[in-house]
Amino acid sequence: MDLNYLHSRHQVSLINAAAATSAEARIAHKRLADLYAARINLQRRDLPAGSAGALQLA
Repeated sequence: MDLNYLHSRHQVSLINAAAATSAEARIAHKRLADLYAARINLQRRDLPAGSAGALQLA
C-alpha cells in the first residue's frame, strides 16, 4: 500500500478524532489512526537501507 495514502488516512483519522462529538466516535477514529500508524511503521521497517531520505522528498 502506498505510504502517501497511509499518511493521508492517518491525518484524516486524527482530524476526525479531534472533531468527534461523542466519546465513541473519538475512540473509533483514534483507533483507526493508531492502526494506520502501525501500518506505516511496518512499511518503513521493510524499506531498503538508505531509502528513508527519499520519502521526505516525495
